[in-house]
Amino acid sequence: IAQAHVCRSLARSAERRCQQLNAIEPLAGVGLAYINRLSDLLFVVARLIAKRQGVTEILWQPATKPEV
Repeated sequence: IAQAHVCRSLARSAERRCQQLNAIEPLAGVGLAYINRLSDLLFVVARLIAKRQGVTEILWQPATKPEV
């Protein structure tokens, strides 16, 4: 599970770098869309592995907004 999340994190980092490069020199093809979908796939894979192994994951909760 952790390895899938590490791979997802690396894919997201690569996606951000590709977006920076694309701003300077446009990238041809569907590379940006592919790498975005790759990170999505790796997230789903991590969740699927956890479910099959019976591991309860800690789900993200938004921070509570401070009262003004």
